[in-house]
Amino acid sequence: MSKIKEIQEEIVEEFSMFDDWMQRYEYMIELGKSLPLIEEKYKVEGNLIKGCQSKVWVHAELEDERLVFTADSDAIITKGIVAILIRAFSNQHPSEILEANTQFIDEIGLKEHLSPTRANGLVSMIKQLKMYAIAYQTQLD
Repeated sequence: MSKIKEIQEEIVEEFSMFDDWMQRYEYMIELGKSLPLIEEKYKVEGNLIKGCQSKVWVHAELEDERLVFTADSDAIITKGIVAILIRAFSNQHPSEILEANTQFIDEIGLKEHLSPTRANGLVSMIKQLKMYAIAYQTQLD
């Protein structure tokens, strides 16, 4: 089993401990507080996720053939969402990120409990992480 899949299963397990969505939102806010924050110099237009209602910046760097993501958002729920994605995909090889699915998002019920604009933003975040993986995988090939 891939490392990404293991992390995704941990996330699903953590979310299943909560009885209702208010508790899950609170947990997402806590996750957002533990997000590896992006350096101010990377909070630029080019790192903004297009399609998000809130401002979300994501930066990627290749370290020892693994992608390391940092991010930030001006909205606490969005910060929690990007924290979940970064936890699953950071410190992974670009090819593993490209092969990974995002089924765990559906398993925790995240999309169905987000507003349509936040759900679109979630899709945009995933696309951007995959685009970084494509770009860095090309450099490694």
